[in-house]
Amino acid sequence: MSLTADQNAEIAALRAQTIATHRATVPALEEILFEALPVLDHGFVRVIDYMGDDAAVVQAARVSYGRGTRKVSEDAGLIRYLMRHWHSTPFEMAEIKLHVKLPIFIARQWIRHRTANVNETSARYSILDKEFYIPDADHLAAQSDTNRQGRGAVLEGAEAARILELLRTEALHSYQTYEDLLNVDEDGNPRDPGSDGLARELARMALPLNIYTQWYWKIDLHNFMHFLRLRADPHAQYEIRAYAECLLEVLRRWVPLTHAAFLDYRLGAVQLSATALTVVRQLLAGESVNPDASGLSKREWRELMDQLGRP
Repeated sequence: MSLTADQNAEIAALRAQTIATHRATVPALEEILFEALPVLDHGFVRVIDYMGDDAAVVQAARVSYGRGTRKVSEDAGLIRYLMRHWHSTPFEMAEIKLHVKLPIFIARQWIRHRTANVNETSARYSILDKEFYIPDADHLAAQSDTNRQGRGAVLEGAEAARILELLRTEALHSYQTYEDLLNVDEDGNPRDPGSDGLARELARMALPLNIYTQWYWKIDLHNFMHFLRLRADPHAQYEIRAYAECLLEVLRRWVPLTHAAFLDYRLGAVQLSATALTVVRQLLAGESVNPDASGLSKREWRELMDQLGRP
């Protein structure tokens, strides 16, 4: 992660402010407010603002005035009930706004979550920074033989070195072309005063997908957890999962009771079909179940056995 001196100064100035408020605040989240939490090689996540906390979820569910004399254990019990029974609207009453710096190819996955408000850096208006995502060697893998959108064995030795060099070379070459099209040098100054260069909205066509972009992303708690349930899953692509894991820590700081229920009922749980539930009941009764006669496909049977820890 790289921040300029001006960016660091801006963050320091924001964190130095103290504003009196009657709104609910969360000390653990205030501790990291505005700070850049590093992700990947040049990316980050920053919490810019938030509204509500665990109490806001409880208050919305009960439609009551304030917390009164209720105990935290009672709030935790209600939140677990809401999570367990897939209630959504009480969790929609809390929101968070983030500043995220991420590679464009991950941004194109991320934007599929259409339940957020997004404002992204415009390459029609600004010249994008010369920063690219280059994977660590540990995450450089071949195409999976069994999963069309996943990775297989990690590349090693000369092959890994060759791939990494290709990625770096192509990224730099693409950015060089971008600068040539814009007729600017590394500092953004005109190279040839006699040429206007190509319009930014056209020159951006030369940029590679591993260049970094930035956006502000505002989302309610319910949809935030939906994003995390999919993107913090072990099957998610590593790069977006790295952001999701950072955001899980943000969730823990922001709404610890909701975070605990989320881990229990969403991230660490499995969902069974009615047919799979019948199989589980038969197994618990000591019955022998024939996979071919279970009503499950071969893939469903394999997944169920994996979930149950059975060979």
